[in-house]
Amino acid sequence: MKALCTPAELAEGQSRGFVLDEVRLLAVRKDGQVHAYLNRCPHRGIPLEWLPDQFLDHSGSLLQCATHGALFLIDSGECVAGPCAGQSLTALACREDAEAIWVTL
Repeated sequence: MKALCTPAELAEGQSRGFVLDEVRLLAVRKDGQVHAYLNRCPHRGIPLEWLPDQFLDHSGSLLQCATHGALFLIDSGECVAGPCAGQSLTALACREDAEAIWVTL
């Protein structure tokens, strides 16, 4: 597992992008739980964000692809609207302890 950041660096309702070993990924905290995904839309294989660390829709309740507007559930990565409906983001195993948020690539 590789460290992404300290727990304090990913606040509730916040999303952040990271690059580990040249792999783009994102993490988001919802209801105290951290979820991590490859930063790659299943529709075109492009990164989701349009600005650094901007992965959430205007309501803050869904992940959104800035290019085509696809919307994904934070807790499962499932696309619920847009050109890739029914597909999912690639989830990464992650855990959190007092030191860091850890992911497995």
